[in-house]
Amino acid sequence: MHRPLRGAEKWNFHRAWDRASHCQAIALFHCRRFGKEDVPMTNIAVDQNKRARFVPAPDNRQILEPDAWAPLLVTKAEIDAEIERMSSMPLEPGTARASLIVHPQSTSPGFGLAPGMALSVNVLNPGEETIINRDNANRVEFCIRGDGGFARIGDRAFGVTQFDVWTVPSMMQRYYRNASNTPLVWFSYSNVPLLDKLGIHYSDESGIAPAAILAERTLIEKTYNRDNAPDIAIGADGARIRGYEYLVDIEAVKNGALHWAWQDVTPYLSHAPNDGKRTIMLLYNPATERRNGTTHSFFATLTSWPAGEKRPVPPSGHRHSSFACNYHFLGRGSSIVDGERFEWQAGDLMLSAPNWSEHAHGSSLEGASVLTIQDHPFQIGVEALIWQEKMDGPILTLGSEPGQAGYVGPRLAGD
Repeated sequence: MHRPLRGAEKWNFHRAWDRASHCQAIALFHCRRFGKEDVPMTNIAVDQNKRARFVPAPDNRQILEPDAWAPLLVTKAEIDAEIERMSSMPLEPGTARASLIVHPQSTSPGFGLAPGMALSVNVLNPGEETIINRDNANRVEFCIRGDGGFARIGDRAFGVTQFDVWTVPSMMQRYYRNASNTPLVWFSYSNVPLLDKLGIHYSDESGIAPAAILAERTLIEKTYNRDNAPDIAIGADGARIRGYEYLVDIEAVKNGALHWAWQDVTPYLSHAPNDGKRTIMLLYNPATERRNGTTHSFFATLTSWPAGEKRPVPPSGHRHSSFACNYHFLGRGSSIVDGERFEWQAGDLMLSAPNWSEHAHGSSLEGASVLTIQDHPFQIGVEALIWQEKMDGPILTLGSEPGQAGYVGPRLAGD
């Protein structure tokens, strides 16, 4: 019987994490799981950096499991101290006053709070404004402090107040202004670490909105485009061959900046025991279609557990390959992640569900309100999202097979 392999044994390079001592150790695996010998290579006088290497493939008989980072709690006191530090710094023209919150296990390139997700704290002092270059990342942003803010994302403009959520689609310039008498502070969740790992993060100074499709095409463009390119069925099972035009004249799906004002969303969330309203709701962007995202990389949900009713942490949690990052902006409560208990309060941020870690959450009599970010849509897009709602239940590939019905929230069955 082969035991399950964690990520440490799946890759040549492994960063081991010691939770108890909070120290890091680097282990290098050259050939097989615990081998120490370099892969034999022909002794040729060439630049080895320009040669491919051949290494043994993983043993397909091994059972693999996702390699989760440790859960991490970032306290309100830590975040407030960083905001105070940043507030005293000058704001250079064309820049953001921002700090990344980086997980101890994160490595360069692609520093983040979770694999594939960066979280920055952004501060504008009273009367300040800034323009930030467009790039090919997408973002969910959330105002944690302040009122009287203003944002223009691409050609969409809106006011910003505390607990508002908005999106920044790819390749859209951002403009922010603080017209209030207090600092404006917001979180920005992005997929920059993933782009950095792939070496494809791009930015420029252009403020030009995406070009509209030309009303009048040239004769060649009228002749060679997606509408009249070859599209031929191969067999009866759905396989097809298509012309090159399908690769470069892709159907555009409108994806402008969206804004969920807290005052518009909160009436639909539960605020009193047994009020018949939902405790968790998805902030849905139609451009993500079946991926049910807020952006193409992330979904954002708002949870509201009403005050006056204590909600203990369930004895059993659920798990999924997508990470979950919780910002607790009202109330207090508890979380248990892979058997480790955490107590949190308003203003605390937590990597509350590292990939494939069993987790469950509860709230105190004060209730709690929580913003959750997951890379659920991205994983659906690459057919990688596995989900287990009950720890003794089936493991489902969401988006590729019938999903888990019967639940209106994590471990919360419908009446």
